[in-house]
Amino acid sequence: MRHFKHVGLSTAIGLAALLACSQPASAFSSTGAVSMQATQLIARQTQTSFIDVDGSSGPSQGDEIVVSGDLLRNSVPVGNYGEVCTMTRTAPDDEFDLQCTGSLLLAEGDITFQGRFTSTAAGPGDIKFAITGGTGEYREATGYIQAVNVSATDTQLNLNLSH
Repeated sequence: MRHFKHVGLSTAIGLAALLACSQPASAFSSTGAVSMQATQLIARQTQTSFIDVDGSSGPSQGDEIVVSGDLLRNSVPVGNYGEVCTMTRTAPDDEFDLQCTGSLLLAEGDITFQGRFTSTAAGPGDIKFAITGGTGEYREATGYIQAVNVSATDTQLNLNLSH
């Protein structure tokens, strides 16, 4: 279970902090084509809880990780995030799938996201989440977030926001 907590928590952090963007983009360019805005943020985990639904010594289907933290750009706080990940599948050799939903809270509005990824004993694989919507300047947001864990508490978020 130690591996699950470490990988799950750092992965969840990456997922949750994925999407902070300080500059809103318009919904469409003047040519009518969809515009894509890319930005990078750091999601820094500040609180984490692990919910073991069956009391077993290892990961099991239904276990949850609840994560919250700060969103940083160039070491400057720009918002915060919250995320809940539920274990949907376990397999031998410390492999499991997590289904996550979360939101990024920024001055310009909120961005919501969700997705699923697989983690193995070597760590999480490719972590990408769909941007599912938002509020304020992000009310028409779509796109995806790619997360790369850089430490036990920090995740680099590469936000690809379509408007």
